[in-house]
Amino acid sequence: MASNWRRSMGNVRSFVGNSMGGLRGSQSLASWVVAGTIAYFLWVKPAQDLKKEQQARAALAVADPNQYVEKRRPIADPQVTGLIYGNKKKTDKPQD
Repeated sequence: MASNWRRSMGNVRSFVGNSMGGLRGSQSLASWVVAGTIAYFLWVKPAQDLKKEQQARAALAVADPNQYVEKRRPIADPQVTGLIYGNKKKTDKPQD
């Protein structure tokens, strides 16, 4: 019975070792550290930063709606820029 238990533990260790790419010891540990670091900086950290930024924006908008300003450029009027021809807005003084 004891040998059966040891054999099953050996099979589990073998399975885990093979699933990790067959590397053993410090090579395996180093490869997992590198993979985990890359995954953190490519996927986890940007998602956390985006979530924090969205929460900060929402908190600013709720705290004082007049203070929060969206940092986007306004869309120009196509008539003023000349993209649409027609009656353009004139800035001259009206004639009396």
